[in-house]
Amino acid sequence: MKNSDIGLIGLGVMGQMLSLNLERNGFWVAGYDIDPHKRSEFLLKTAGKNILTCNTVSELFYALEKPHRILMMVPAGSAVDAVIRELKPYLISGDVLMDGGNSHFSDTERRSRDLEERNCHYLGVGVSGGEAGALWGPSIMPGGSIEGWQMIRSMLSAIAARTEEGEVCVAYIGPRGAGHYVKMVHNGIEYGDMQLIAEIYDLLHRGLGMSAVELAELFADWNTTELKSYLIEITADILRHIDPESGKPLVDVILDEAVQKGTGKWTSQNALDVGAPIPTINAAVESRILSSLKSQRVSASRVLYGPKPVYSGSRQRLLDAARQALYASKITSYAQGLGLLTIASHEYQYDLKLGEIAKIWRAGCIIRASLLGDIMAAYQRDPALVNLLLDEAFRDAVESRQEAWRFTIQTAVGMGIPVLALNASLAYFDAYHSERLPANLIQAQRDYFGAHTYRRVDREGTFHTEW
Repeated sequence: MKNSDIGLIGLGVMGQMLSLNLERNGFWVAGYDIDPHKRSEFLLKTAGKNILTCNTVSELFYALEKPHRILMMVPAGSAVDAVIRELKPYLISGDVLMDGGNSHFSDTERRSRDLEERNCHYLGVGVSGGEAGALWGPSIMPGGSIEGWQMIRSMLSAIAARTEEGEVCVAYIGPRGAGHYVKMVHNGIEYGDMQLIAEIYDLLHRGLGMSAVELAELFADWNTTELKSYLIEITADILRHIDPESGKPLVDVILDEAVQKGTGKWTSQNALDVGAPIPTINAAVESRILSSLKSQRVSASRVLYGPKPVYSGSRQRLLDAARQALYASKITSYAQGLGLLTIASHEYQYDLKLGEIAKIWRAGCIIRASLLGDIMAAYQRDPALVNLLLDEAFRDAVESRQEAWRFTIQTAVGMGIPVLALNASLAYFDAYHSERLPANLIQAQRDYFGAHTYRRVDREGTFHTEW
């Protein structure tokens, strides 16, 4: 065999699928994993292909073209540092090392500085699309060394997703940890999107008594509207699926505890650090935490009582309103995530191009949706747009849905069905367009108990009152 074009370390599901994607697109791959069982499985799965399975790191480097190009697909955290320590004795000047996992962007910043001292090009590469995306084309968000990006650009472009127009869904995001930062916020938006859909499902399931089969048809229909997206599409498929053991819809026998790997929480934590309001994403993270309190919720349901979830109004009115509320909430959720990217771009000097980011999210990734084409157009109209809601098209889309949006949330609250993310989305919209908020009272309170001072509306300067 000729020397391989790229080495891939970490032969789990994502690593295997990316290897097959690379090979299908004409690249020779050398794979390695510390786990001999994964190496054996990989060897069987790639038999007859231009893929070499290596048993040691030294064997991997021996198999690669120089300068070496290596992609790590290992769990975030200490595992990445351990792999880098193992690779360092073999790295030479000009090598390209990529981390394709969900590493925290601050870790990527640190590793980038460390590898730069060795004259190696380090890239934090956000990869979205799950198993199918990795195999057939993910959305790829590389950040880090611009020289390293130029050396692997053609490779990543070959394996990335394509839009219906044929545009490739990969672009250089920015320096150091920019790629992993954008992937983190992508996942935060994903959390919000999933929670919004789940709350609408809950409202219609419990409030209207709609079965999973009925809801499947509804979501399939919604996927032909402005809500068209990957998550709406798979929601319809999930709701159709019947459990072969019980004969019930599978969704009805799945335990109501949503786990998380951390990227949504990281988004919320970082938003607080940089001072960006993202209440929809925060509500989604908190909703997953609340769902994990299953035993407490079961106990509480026997001693705490609210209204019965019975709806007596027009069924069609609620169905129409729910669709409009979901879309309006989705817009505000994206507005929050993109607003966070705007603030972080200045904070970390990433020089993010939000229109370009929306462009590469249109295919391959989990949050791909027809909405992203409109978002890309909004940033083409105004590259300096500070908030998506200030774009005329999105302003009109949200304002025209206000009545339905409020009706949906009022109905849910009246029936005692929790809609943390829907409510947070509307509250964000109301707060953002409020010329005056009650923060004047809060600032007065702060001055009262802590002499923190305040500013006045009628003249310049800072003031303190002896209350």
